[in-house]
Amino acid sequence: MISRRNMLLSGAAMIGMSACARTVQAHHARLGPLEVRDPEFKTLIAPDAELEVLDSGYEWSEGPTWDRARETLYFTDVPKNVAFQWSASGRAEEFLNPSGAASVTGFREPGANGLWYSQRGDLIMCNHGLRRIERMDIQTQTRTPIADAFEGQRFNSPNDVVEAADGTLYFTDPPYGLEGLDESPLKEMDVNGVYRVRPGQPVERIIADMTFPNGVALSPDGRKLYVSQSDPAAPHIRELTLDSDGSITGQRILFDATALMDDDHPGLPDGMAVSDSGHIFATGPGGILVLATDGRLLGRILTGRATANCAFGEDGKTLFITAHDRLLRLRTEASGVQWM
Repeated sequence: MISRRNMLLSGAAMIGMSACARTVQAHHARLGPLEVRDPEFKTLIAPDAELEVLDSGYEWSEGPTWDRARETLYFTDVPKNVAFQWSASGRAEEFLNPSGAASVTGFREPGANGLWYSQRGDLIMCNHGLRRIERMDIQTQTRTPIADAFEGQRFNSPNDVVEAADGTLYFTDPPYGLEGLDESPLKEMDVNGVYRVRPGQPVERIIADMTFPNGVALSPDGRKLYVSQSDPAAPHIRELTLDSDGSITGQRILFDATALMDDDHPGLPDGMAVSDSGHIFATGPGGILVLATDGRLLGRILTGRATANCAFGEDGKTLFITAHDRLLRLRTEASGVQWM
């Protein structure tokens, strides 16, 4: 059975260790060189920047987001159905167990996937097992459903989410949580869509023609929506242009990762983070692809394994990376868009 993780790993062995709490020592060890393809890359990441291993032993780490109020990073291990929290005190420990559905049949990955620390100070969560986008009060861990269906049909397994300045949520809905993926008897949608929920409004489907939509991100001005496709036959990042009222006025393939795919650089387009300069830090073959706003590949952060997602945190100039079994950190010259 093919799955997103199998496609992303491209034959790499799975590491099936997990722990409820870990005493972590960051290792200032270079896991792979910074690959510079354009001088502009050096304005975003210093040539001597070190990639640190903050923690390891996960089955498939995902969904990082930074809580500025608590100075804490939240992230998920989707197959293990657990969410973790990490802080500079040096401990990565269980935050939610289960992170998704407590008990569910027909799901290969019932846990939460993508997370987003919202403007309201709570967590927006993509809950695979409950097939919904939900909001969670971090203090009480009370969860409130935001969206679980479109036109009477339940979502497949919402995967990643981003919040616009006006509170609008954009999210992807591939079938990765379902046993059998597109062949699952639980699948109610005839497409793997991308959706939008404006405050107080019904759910809208804005993309219906992507095979495996995955990561999603917004430009600093909110006028560009980026959506990755984790399909080895079409490993693309799509760019949608949004009008001031949210209307889609154009779209194009911003980047095609086909030429980067080989056995030495596992991975496919997945999660993304955007800097306040508009540069896109997108997961892909080899680790993190650093893209200019016009789609030029400026360079790569080579993590040495299939990489799921990334997010800026701390003072805004730290890039946290979830790479298969590891949680990584890299200091950058760029600052995350959420610090504007």
